Amino acid sequence: MSSGTAMVTEPGVLDSLLAALALPPGSSAPTQPHWLKALRAQALERVSTLTLPSTHDEAWRFTPLAAFARQSFHPLRTPTTLQPSDIAHLHIAEATTRLVFVDGVHAPQLSSLKSDAALAVGTLAAMLSTQASTLQAHLGQQVAGHDAFFAALNTAFLQDAAVLVVPRDSVLTTPVHLLFISTQPEVASHPRLLLVAGAGSKATVIEDYVALHDGTNFTNAVAEVVVEANAQLEHVRLQRESKQGFHMASCAVSLAAASRYHSVNIALGGQTSRFDLKVSQGAEGSECTLDGLALIDGEQLADTHTFIDHAKPHGTSRQLHKCIVGGTAHAVFNGQVMVRPGAQKTDSAQSSRNLLLSSKAQVDTQPQLEIFADDVKCTHGATVGQLDSDEVFYLQSRGLSERVARNLLTYAFGAEVINRIAVASLRQQLEQTVLEQTTGQP
Repeated sequence: MSSGTAMVTEPGVLDSLLAALALPPGSSAPTQPHWLKALRAQALERVSTLTLPSTHDEAWRFTPLAAFARQSFHPLRTPTTLQPSDIAHLHIAEATTRLVFVDGVHAPQLSSLKSDAALAVGTLAAMLSTQASTLQAHLGQQVAGHDAFFAALNTAFLQDAAVLVVPRDSVLTTPVHLLFISTQPEVASHPRLLLVAGAGSKATVIEDYVALHDGTNFTNAVAEVVVEANAQLEHVRLQRESKQGFHMASCAVSLAAASRYHSVNIALGGQTSRFDLKVSQGAEGSECTLDGLALIDGEQLADTHTFIDHAKPHGTSRQLHKCIVGGTAHAVFNGQVMVRPGAQKTDSAQSSRNLLLSSKAQVDTQPQLEIFADDVKCTHGATVGQLDSDEVFYLQSRGLSERVARNLLTYAFGAEVINRIAVASLRQQLEQTVLEQTTGQP
């Protein structure tokens, strides 16, 4: 964050969050290794020097946080007891391994862990005994939390996390479901994820944020992803929290030589939501595909910032980001692609496509290319508009009413991204969600 960040003076969220940091550490803190305590201490010191982003910051100029700044959140005080039947509707049929956190706290009675030679999955506290070197090498090292308020805040609160390590050459035949559930309004949680795909491995991971209430909560999530040489990772991220909540998240991805990373990010919930995704292609021949869909209405604001860093030759990136915006909602997309000197033979294409369902809906899209190498192939494009009247007329000529025709075209617009998810039952869930929300538009 720049030194010119404007100070947020409203009492509320900043005071409540910093007060929570001053509380005595939780029960897991005394058993944390020195390096982890030092990581948290550095983040806490950094948080004390930072302020909330404001619209004076270029990266936040379309995303005001005044409403967030007036809130007051507290850590979980009384845990919610959920039974497996309470979350049965959230299960993904293909995912036999499931790790569940409720309001930021691991819920073993809701989880289904089947760690074996092909997979190590569990909480940070549990994995410190078996994956200490991997954790120390990667936790807190991928995400740029030194100058980002929300990432630094997450690290300062770091007492537990979801950890998933896929050993070298292992192939997971079923997806892993990481489920983060919010059950109480006014509670702040800081979920953390470390995902390491070993060399030559192959895996599908679903990172899923849901709310079982309609109130105002604060989720501040950070994910760190390491994809080692020749590994392939499918990473689906779902944000389907309360439409009154606040969801801030960042994900940092590091790609090794000849690795492949595919991300599908779906944003449905949140009064205000922000997702920052950075992919660093730091070795030759790596590939990434980033697909995204924001489906919002009412007074929602959804902001997605992506940064693809081509640092080595023969890198490939493909990006498709779509927004469906109704009511008076506001969608923001900023997609930056950098090709550094020496990153010859880079092949990058980016597309931002946006559909407005009302005259008061708003989209701000900013595709950006920064190219410092001469032998590259890079393209980008952006469109913002309403449904094609010719397509609507064609469907009407086939016997559909205008309303049904519009709903069908809107559904198809969103389904293009959802169909890129490799998990069939999850595709069906999300297709139904898009259908229900788009048919509810006037």
